Amino acid sequence: MSEPQTTDDAESPPETDELINELQQKRSVTGWLGFVVAAVGISFSIFQVMLAAKSFYWDLPLPIIGEVRLVGLQLLQANAVHVSFALVLTFLLYPPSTGEGFVARWLGRLDSGIRTRIGSDNPVGRVQDGIRRLLHWAFYDPDQKRLTPADVVLSILALLSAVYFLAEYSEIQNMRVFGLGAGSPYYEVFPFRLLFETIPVLESVAQALPGAEISYAFVLGAIGVLLVLEATRRTIGLPLMLIVAAFILYARWGHFIPQDAAYVGILSIPNLSWESIIQNLWYNTENGVFGIPVTVSVQFIYIFILFGAFLEKSGAGQWFIDLAYAGTGTRTGGPAKASILASGFMGTISGSSIANTVTTGTFTIPLMKRSGYDPEFSGAVEAAASSGGQILPPVMGAAAFLIVQYTATPFADVIVVATIPAIVFFFGVWVMVHLEAVRAGVGGLDKSELVNVGDHLRRGWFYLVPLFLLLYYLIIERLSVARSAWFTILAIGALLALVAAYNDQTRLLLPATVAGVAAIQFVSFVLFGTDLLGLLITGPLGGVSLQVAVGRVIGNLGWYTIIAGFLVMATHPGMRAPLLSLDPDVGSAARTVSNAVRRPSLADNQLFRYIAYTGNAMDSGARTAVPVVIAVAAAGIIPGVISVSGLGPNLVSLITQLAAGSLVLMLLMTAVASIILGMGMPTTVTYIILVSLLGPALVEFGIAELAAHLFILYFGVIADITPPVAVAAYAASGVAQSDAFETGVKAFSLSLNKAVVPFAFILSPGILLLRTGVEVPDSDKTYRVLSSADLLDLTYSIPEVLVPVLGLFLGVIALGATVIGHLYAPVSQLKRAGFALSSLLLMAPGLLVTAISDGITAVGMAPIPVTTPIDLGLRAIGLLLFVVLLVQNRRVDWSLEQEPTA
Repeated sequence: MSEPQTTDDAESPPETDELINELQQKRSVTGWLGFVVAAVGISFSIFQVMLAAKSFYWDLPLPIIGEVRLVGLQLLQANAVHVSFALVLTFLLYPPSTGEGFVARWLGRLDSGIRTRIGSDNPVGRVQDGIRRLLHWAFYDPDQKRLTPADVVLSILALLSAVYFLAEYSEIQNMRVFGLGAGSPYYEVFPFRLLFETIPVLESVAQALPGAEISYAFVLGAIGVLLVLEATRRTIGLPLMLIVAAFILYARWGHFIPQDAAYVGILSIPNLSWESIIQNLWYNTENGVFGIPVTVSVQFIYIFILFGAFLEKSGAGQWFIDLAYAGTGTRTGGPAKASILASGFMGTISGSSIANTVTTGTFTIPLMKRSGYDPEFSGAVEAAASSGGQILPPVMGAAAFLIVQYTATPFADVIVVATIPAIVFFFGVWVMVHLEAVRAGVGGLDKSELVNVGDHLRRGWFYLVPLFLLLYYLIIERLSVARSAWFTILAIGALLALVAAYNDQTRLLLPATVAGVAAIQFVSFVLFGTDLLGLLITGPLGGVSLQVAVGRVIGNLGWYTIIAGFLVMATHPGMRAPLLSLDPDVGSAARTVSNAVRRPSLADNQLFRYIAYTGNAMDSGARTAVPVVIAVAAAGIIPGVISVSGLGPNLVSLITQLAAGSLVLMLLMTAVASIILGMGMPTTVTYIILVSLLGPALVEFGIAELAAHLFILYFGVIADITPPVAVAAYAASGVAQSDAFETGVKAFSLSLNKAVVPFAFILSPGILLLRTGVEVPDSDKTYRVLSSADLLDLTYSIPEVLVPVLGLFLGVIALGATVIGHLYAPVSQLKRAGFALSSLLLMAPGLLVTAISDGITAVGMAPIPVTTPIDLGLRAIGLLLFVVLLVQNRRVDWSLEQEPTA
């Protein structure tokens, strides 16, 4: 692997984006459609950036008049605009049909059958042929490049929804009291009202139409729910759409279930009208489409996706990959170990298993194959490690932000709680990769193929700054998630402006320009009480003290750095930045725009490339966010139905009855449900559904709420690499050119510790750095994150934290020997069983005790309590068994080394 290029645009395999589009059934938008999608995407990102920077109220200070409120949004309005943006992008990016679905195939067979029977040279045949052509024109996009009429109509409907929420919010507030039936007909609301006032004759026609008096809010709400279902089908797939649709139908007709029916009688609900259902699913921020999941997306998820896009488009992804290879590439099995590190690094800036797998796998999988790993194992390593990105702090996946909202836990605490299990997971995959390398005799790469670590860090140290800043804002400053992400994005922009404007000619001019801009702003604050821009808008406000002026300049230093970088780049348009290696998409975007405006030379302008980087990152962030937003909007319908129907308590009772009071059975039910439901679905969807259905039942068993939510999250992530629908593994298989099912099986095997660790931290909350059984002031929680006093209390921290954590690390080594069948030497089947038992005793001895206790309780005997002495005793037995098997295996290895060669 060679040193990164010293030009502004890096190189990467061109098929990466094509493979991601193919896996996600996306259009390859170019030409005018590409510009439309980019414009909508950038507008979406600007809207979200403004929310992160200014919250829901955007004020403009004016001279004499004072502050004028430009925008004042309510939460429901912000959520509606957020979803509407995602809906429009969905209909622009995802075709309604490529002709490969079962419905299209069925219609094709029906068409062929009709033509065979009646022929085409008659009126009926010609009508039938006309219908076929009309359907193709309206819905089919087999090449995934054409915008269909259906897409245009659905996009307009999505826009009408946003317009109604913005223009008629007072009516929506009234309908919360009087119901949707009290809403105005469509000809009395904006924009139709404006049209009819302009052309009065149309109003009479509109009023004469059938159904004209029906509440526009009701019609628009029903259409909105259908739009979400259609967008779900396109982005996520038919299974989720059918599940959500089934819940909606259940809300309407679930009252037909007899209350006295065995088992299912508990699912009987009150008779709900369509008006009540639509009002709760479409005009509500507590549940439904615009409920908690979408609120989390508006406030947290999108801005972090945008953070990842800015970092990725800056070239950080390739830099992290090169760094990982420089650190481990020459070791035994080095390419696979580098894949683990690179996927972990990428996991900090990406929450998608598929995108992470394809992006890093394009580089790592070929090197793993070349070093001696078989294609299936190479793909499995990449898929297993990439799926772990969703559980790896500091960013994690979208579901982590949902945990923040559902459990009312600060994100900084979620980071702390999730750290040890995530490290254990990556360590476990590392161990298995190492053991497989030892077993197969796989070496590392030649040092000449790798970058020098020192030089590499000197060239790209600035890529690490945003991650440290993010942790600082979240954990030290304890800022909100949105503000932390916004400040970090601003820091990325400032750093990139510095790097883009730096070379040998500007290395003195650049810091002088930054200092000059800051000094001018400092003087403006001292003399006029505002910066230069504020001075132009509001005029002088009165000077401030030197101390206040210094604080304001430091607070705005990011903006001043960007301004200075702009000035330097503007005065050196043809300059090159030796430290900058932007993502290839940035160069492509710059060339596309410059050619479109008939100024090809712009593509070589440094300032224009920086602007192209910003726009491309915003566009990429929007495109990445679309399936996430649609997923949380659709999944929010399920808790909405549970809420409006009053099903929740009955469901908890039913699940508790099915578990028969057994904690182990309850955990197994949750794990299996998470994996089955999560197959082929985003982790966020799995999490939302199962937290709504099973979360309360887990808490009923005395499990800490935060631990229960993480348990569901872990098994939702495992679903991405679980056959037969292992989406991340199949994506890796496409890159590795391997057998897809075998790749999935191996990926699941490599991630087995991810299945054991959740059971371990449920039974030993100290692994999560949680202390249970303690009352939290001003809260209903009976657990809290450990404090320094807890850790210094050795009588608690050693048995409850240190021993379980050490047990996890030793247990994953034993698990590695079990899965790979090799340690220092080959491991027999019997000894693999012994390693498996030692792994269980080291990692989760309470699981064994609880299972036995549940069993004897079922036959009327007294349960066995999982006390600290029993827990420590079982761990000691597991450690002894592990040491004995380890020594025996090492002796076998020594004896093999001492055998004389022929």
